[in-house]
Amino acid sequence: MVNYLYDGTFEGLLTVIFEIYERKAAPAQIVHATAELPGLFTQTILVVTNEVKADRVWQGLGKKISATAQTHLYKAFLSEQPQIGMLIYQYAQLAFASTISIEDNFAADCVRELAHLNKQVFRESHRMEAFIRFQKTADDLYYATVAPDFNVLPIISKHFEKRYADQRWLIYDTKRHYGLYYDLEKVSQVNLEKEVTDRSGNLPADILAQQELLYQELWQTYYRHATIPERKNRKLHLRHIPLRYWKYLTEKQPSR
Repeated sequence: MVNYLYDGTFEGLLTVIFEIYERKAAPAQIVHATAELPGLFTQTILVVTNEVKADRVWQGLGKKISATAQTHLYKAFLSEQPQIGMLIYQYAQLAFASTISIEDNFAADCVRELAHLNKQVFRESHRMEAFIRFQKTADDLYYATVAPDFNVLPIISKHFEKRYADQRWLIYDTKRHYGLYYDLEKVSQVNLEKEVTDRSGNLPADILAQQELLYQELWQTYYRHATIPERKNRKLHLRHIPLRYWKYLTEKQPSR
């Protein structure tokens, strides 16, 4: 039994799966290279990501499961759960060994657990698409910060690229310290040396566009006046907009 370490990328995990089959050495654990591993007598292998090997595994899976199932597998990976490496390896092992589709084989723990994680990640990505609010800076950049439960930026990128195709924007994940920047042509991953927002996700007033604070105040005023106190239903409201997402909403912030 071998502990396999990788760089935390999806391609890195696929490379690990390739190495497991090539070495014929079953994994004890498959974890990020920074993880602490117990046990003194288990061999540990650091696997370097290899795109060719990763692609061979991905193409091989494509012959065993549908494109939709592959997408779900990737979304489950974005959950970042500690056991995700082993779950995906077990799923791949099951798929490669089976002569029929395993996609609906929920009797298998790995299939059932990955389906559950896929749903959780999808729900979080949908909420990010709904609740992200941009602030306009003086140089016409629309900036938003998020700290989602799962690493959903890679799967919400297309939504914002299509919806805001005519403006530059940056969505920055303060939990994972990277963001997506759209320059009117393509989306690129960026890392900021210094994060510029406060704990509430607000940019400093001196770098905002001249009218941004006014627009925020107008929206907050509209929200307050559109609310009918007698018809408030906090329980229903929290069901649709859980409390942890309020920090993204302009209408929920105190006036500046």
